[in-house]
Order: sequence, then C-alpha cells, then structure tokens
Amino acid sequence: MIRYKINLLLALKNAGYNTNKIRKEKIFNESQLQQMRDNKLLTQDALNKVCTLLDCQPGDILEYIPDGTQTYHE
Repeated sequence: MIRYKINLLLALKNAGYNTNKIRKEKIFNESQLQQMRDNKLLTQDALNKVCTLLDCQPGDILEYIPDGTQTYHE
C-alpha cells in the first residue's frame, strides 16, 4: 500500500499555501483538496504540483508499506 508520510495540507500551509490561497489562485481544485483531506492518493499531475510547491521529491511525501498478502511472480 502506498500512503502519505506527511499531512499534505499542513505541509502546504507551512509553505505559505493555505486552503484560501489555494482556492483563490486555483492551484488545486476542490476535489483535489478533498482527496488531500481524506489521505487519498492524488493524480501524478497533482503530486507533481505538490512536489513543486514543497520543493521535494515524491519519496519525501509517499511511502510504500507492504501488506504481506500478495506475492508477485514473473
């Protein structure tokens, strides 16, 4: 399972992007904001925007947690 290591909205707020500014400047749409609130994964384009705003790599905000129930074979 892939999940966020950090609270995206809090990290954006700390970087100067509160939800009012995000809405006013149309940085993310309401659906994307709700996905962040619900800790649901964003699209690649939205993740790219988050990384740009936070000046970070995807690995800084995402982590892989093995669930141990699936095995993959070639």
